[in-house]
Amino acid sequence: MPNTYKEIKADILARITGGHWRPGGLLPGETELAEVYGVARATVNRAMRELAEEGIIERKRKSGTRVRLKPLRQARFDIPLVRDEVEATGAVYRYALLKSEIVSPPGWLREGLGLPNGSLVRHLICLHFADETPFQSENRWINLALLPQAKTADLTSTTPTEWLIAQIPYSEVEISVSATAADPETAERLNCQHGDALLQIERSTRWDDTPVTYVRLVHRLGHRMTTRY
Repeated sequence: MPNTYKEIKADILARITGGHWRPGGLLPGETELAEVYGVARATVNRAMRELAEEGIIERKRKSGTRVRLKPLRQARFDIPLVRDEVEATGAVYRYALLKSEIVSPPGWLREGLGLPNGSLVRHLICLHFADETPFQSENRWINLALLPQAKTADLTSTTPTEWLIAQIPYSEVEISVSATAADPETAERLNCQHGDALLQIERSTRWDDTPVTYVRLVHRLGHRMTTRY
């Protein structure tokens, strides 16, 4: 019986290619598959996540997991550490925590993440530097219902991303990339002009269908992002 995530992934893929689960067909839920394979749900989750990343299956929170009608080729975006990005260029990295507060999430965030009324988040504004030049502005919210330890975590020297990676895995990531016009505060942080077009990345992560964090990253003027797949 398969019991590692790689073996379970291979077994599920074999069942799909063998016609046990046909294109468009609904797969059993993770809890049911965990019982079938005799493993923890997290093991099944990792196998299913990789199959989804490879475009074999499609996962939706309310309608379940189905075999894709057509396999999907897609680019994969890792969650990078800004420190690694900066140091890979040969520059010296520095991080500064500009603001930290415990607040109720704004309405747009509560609705977007599906947070219940009365939720609390830790809101952080950070700035990352390359050779003392502003590199990236970070605006982040962390769900305290899932990570109550984030309320008192010391994030003055450890970046939020580094801290989160050490605390909890993720089962789902949503990333949006867009251009944005620098508002006065962002322009001041990134040493650019008000209205300059900047690269913005919005990223939300979940663990077991519960929101972990939402972050809005705005890069300095002229930043270029490259991905390979």
